[in-house]
Amino acid sequence: MRSRRALKSAGALGLLALAATGCSGSRLGLPEPISVQGERILHLWQGSWIAAFAVGGVVWGLIIWAVLFHRKRSDDLPPQVRYNMPIEILYTAVPFVIIAVLFYFTARDENFVEKTTDNPAVVVDVTGYQWSWQFDYKEGDKTVATVTGVPVAPNGPAPGKPVMVVPVGEKVRVRLHANDVIHSFWVPALIYKKDVMPGYTNEFEFTATKTGTYEGRCAELCGVDHSKMLFQLRVVKPETYQKFIADSKQALAAGGGK
Repeated sequence: MRSRRALKSAGALGLLALAATGCSGSRLGLPEPISVQGERILHLWQGSWIAAFAVGGVVWGLIIWAVLFHRKRSDDLPPQVRYNMPIEILYTAVPFVIIAVLFYFTARDENFVEKTTDNPAVVVDVTGYQWSWQFDYKEGDKTVATVTGVPVAPNGPAPGKPVMVVPVGEKVRVRLHANDVIHSFWVPALIYKKDVMPGYTNEFEFTATKTGTYEGRCAELCGVDHSKMLFQLRVVKPETYQKFIADSKQALAAGGGK
């Protein structure tokens, strides 16, 4: 009886811990997402952990049950059976069901995150080069604003980093280019990164949900000053973004740059 009560208590504590993990909003190591796509990735991550905790709880429960209730009590040999067909079907079918469910949600969310639209509100051509970034804002085939950076020491001043400005709540398409080696565009707050490859244009879209300034960097070892490939993503209100574009157009018209 005592061992049975202990088993029930352990099971209750495990369920409580699982429920607390699922309901507390814990990001389980991921940063707070700032985009619609990042939220979807976070939910997939949390769901995968909940599934892992559930499977682990069942496995550990069976192990504890076997240890407590099927431990050796005498020298008599227990009844021997060659197989148990229902159990064998169960432990063959259940893993396939788990894999199928995880595959479905992963494929669904991957399609959502990688989806591009016909008419995004903002298009930015991002060029990675040894060892910084250039952001070209496009209207059709015309460049209306350009931001170019220089390599910045990892602990150097923030003003030295190139800044990619985007509006909150609007669809932004990022087109990635490289002219030298492979780089990787990574903003941790987006919970997303994508390779920047010479001779091939990668692209993705995101819709920011929070204003603020977020750090970005190259996530692919690309040479001696790889650690200096830093930039910032600045999410601003739409009217602030429109002013940024208007000021850039004026600067270009006057023969300057931004």
